Amino acid sequence: MAAGSAKTARDPVHHPLFARCYARASMAAETRMGMAAIRQRLLGGLSGRVIEVGAGNGLNFAHYPGTVSEVVAIEPERMLRGLAVEAALRARVPVDVAPGAAESLPVESEAFDAAVVSLVLCSVRDVPRALAELRRVLRPGGEVRFFEHGRGGGRVMRFTQRTLDRTVWPPLAGGCHVAREPVGALREAGFELGPYRRTLMPEKGPKLPTSYCVLGTAWRPARDTADDPPTGRS
Repeated sequence: MAAGSAKTARDPVHHPLFARCYARASMAAETRMGMAAIRQRLLGGLSGRVIEVGAGNGLNFAHYPGTVSEVVAIEPERMLRGLAVEAALRARVPVDVAPGAAESLPVESEAFDAAVVSLVLCSVRDVPRALAELRRVLRPGGEVRFFEHGRGGGRVMRFTQRTLDRTVWPPLAGGCHVAREPVGALREAGFELGPYRRTLMPEKGPKLPTSYCVLGTAWRPARDTADDPPTGRS
């Protein structure tokens, strides 16, 4: 191939306008919507080597406890990844930020004690494949901490969520879907569900299609070989 004819590799996710909006909104949500407290509960008690999938602008990094030996943070969107690198420099635990997609994590199998997904499963292109990858990179018995939004409310709200997912919401919101069911997806992917709690964000105020959240824990089964991970698209 002639010099200069190679094309620059594209990021697996490219939503620069949404990334700018998300970065500003997420900072405001830390105090106004109580997200800082949610992150503290999400990450409290973790230890060992952790992979965070879809790290965004790195707002979780400040909340990892000192018992965590290393965080490998995967973020596909270039602008958010740059902000995550800056946040990693301020973290009290070692954080390595790397590009990559949830459906094809650039790490070795069974290399992590725990995994974190926070407002990520709503926007991955292939939920079963992403969760199969999560199983692959966790050691048997490894823990998943999750905070996700998804399907909720009554009949009218769920109809609204489905309609948004089929029309304007994913293009406007960086591929986000509001009608997915993260707990069911984790169960179908072969994880053992631990305690989880459904909550509204914000807890007070109008209920929006994005308000229905769940915070919880799951595990890769201790005897799981993940030889035949689930496949398919959500």
